[in-house]
Amino acid sequence: MSIRVLVTDGMDASAVAKLREDGYEVVEQFYESDALGAALREFDAVIIRSATKIKEPQIDAARDSRLKLIIRAGVGVDNIAVKYAEAAGIAVRNTPRASSNAVAELAMALLFSCARNISIAGHTMRQNRWEKKAYSKGFELSGKTMGVIGYGRIGQMVGAKGQALGMKVLSTVHRNKPEGCECETMRFVSMDELLAGSDILVLCAPGGEKPLVDAESLAKMRDGVVIVNVSRGSNVDEAALLDALNSGKVRAAGLDVWMSEKDPNWALAQHPAVSCTPHVGAGTKEAQKRIGAELVDLVEGFSF
Repeated sequence: MSIRVLVTDGMDASAVAKLREDGYEVVEQFYESDALGAALREFDAVIIRSATKIKEPQIDAARDSRLKLIIRAGVGVDNIAVKYAEAAGIAVRNTPRASSNAVAELAMALLFSCARNISIAGHTMRQNRWEKKAYSKGFELSGKTMGVIGYGRIGQMVGAKGQALGMKVLSTVHRNKPEGCECETMRFVSMDELLAGSDILVLCAPGGEKPLVDAESLAKMRDGVVIVNVSRGSNVDEAALLDALNSGKVRAAGLDVWMSEKDPNWALAQHPAVSCTPHVGAGTKEAQKRIGAELVDLVEGFSF
């Protein structure tokens, strides 16, 4: 009996072809959450991205079936009840390396847009409006201090790109301090020191129990701070950020992730000081090919 693999949120075509060539039966189909659990019983492995959530109800429905492996095609696994799945005998894997550079480059793209008013200036140009005076008050990144919360693979790449542009980088450590990062232009500090000392704040951390950016943390930041979030929508209290943008406490924000992807905060997305994208951090041809290759390795290296 061939090994059946369900792909719910899309996958690089060459990776799908490779699995099929190697004898795996691959089914590409999205299931709503209430039907997903029962469907999973018919597969040995499932590959998901951010749209599909496999939580306790889906795992309970798939318990004691042929399902042995859940793979998240991406970095975070917060859309999977990992410990619950593993307790049910279902392994969980992800692809943490493949998309790191793509996400880091998007963080910098959003930051450049915030610094030079690219999003709103381009929008007014498409409305046949020449607003040169209004949007000639940007700022340069060189010489600024960038605080990066979450200094894993993506955070380190963001930090390196920031340093290459002439910025000083601050980060904070929650678990193990990465080795070889600290130098004249990069140091680890306390969270309060990071918040108070950063002109720019970039969020690269996993989602937690409470937002990293809320009214309390915003009050500790410099006036006119720029905030970029390429991590998880839950890391930002969107109402607090909107208030801070309206008051001028936050000069600009670059956002790729949202509390809800089905119903994003449109008032925030449409704010003139916000540059935003619909969760496309890993959306490059190169990253998708790397993710696809890593997915193939994970499936073919697993003992079903």
